[in-house]
Amino acid sequence: MPHTGKPHLGELERAVMDVLWAADEDTTMTVREVHAALVPDRDVAYTTVMTVLDRLARKALVTQERAGRAFRYRPRASRAELTAELMHEALSDFTRDDRGQALVAFVGDASAADLDALRRALADLDR
Repeated sequence: MPHTGKPHLGELERAVMDVLWAADEDTTMTVREVHAALVPDRDVAYTTVMTVLDRLARKALVTQERAGRAFRYRPRASRAELTAELMHEALSDFTRDDRGQALVAFVGDASAADLDALRRALADLDR
């Protein structure tokens, strides 16, 4: 599979993104707030969360806004928008025929619920 150059999310990066995505869309979070949300489920140091958030900012997956001496973070895009962006990027590396085959392979592995959602989305686009 061709490399798209898009950053891959590690397990802790994904957990941090999940915390940010769970917040209200207009909410920004400090490192302390993200750390507090992660601690009940995992043993992770405050400095590790700070490093992960900085890395996510460098990957342009979160925005980083100065708030006094600290930074506040929010996702640059919703989970759905990021997923769609990654799918578009992956497909852009293929020729038209290969792209069709990749989509067929993807849909072939989809659950019944995913197929229903896809059918509804396609019907909405046709309207």
